[in-house]
Amino acid sequence: MPERLRASAASSVEVVKAREVMTTPVITVTATASVGDVAEALKRHRISAAPVLDEVGAVVGLVSELDAQSGTGSTAGEVMSTALITVTQDTDVEDLRQLFLGRRIHSVPVMAGGRLVGIVSKGDLFRFTATEWVCIVCGESFRDSEPPEACARCHGDGERFELQEQSPGP
Repeated sequence: MPERLRASAASSVEVVKAREVMTTPVITVTATASVGDVAEALKRHRISAAPVLDEVGAVVGLVSELDAQSGTGSTAGEVMSTALITVTQDTDVEDLRQLFLGRRIHSVPVMAGGRLVGIVSKGDLFRFTATEWVCIVCGESFRDSEPPEACARCHGDGERFELQEQSPGP
């Protein structure tokens, strides 16, 4: 089963959405934050980028490790990328994967009603696709960071799921 799909109880297929893989709460910085403070925040939180907010909390850019190391400015507002690509909570995981590959980006803010509600990184997608739980009773598989509460096929409880090792190949 492709990684963007999840089997449901009616044996139909459900598309996995950004809301299921996004990181929240989001670590953000202000446009006036010094590049040193940005670098420290990225390092401390072990993230590769952070949305940049203006004084009213609107997302105005994204600052990455590379931006912080560029030497082209002294504040987040001076070094951030302003050609911002955002997605909604309902964006399909497969569309996110294509966006990351096609645009050569590593993180994308998730918006709802004009508000920042999450962020998805390549690492989030990798962790999601590399984690598969298999029901030891019926063999049903489920991709998520945690096993489901119950099996959609046999209705066994979540304790009947084992983490399946993923091969590194295609």
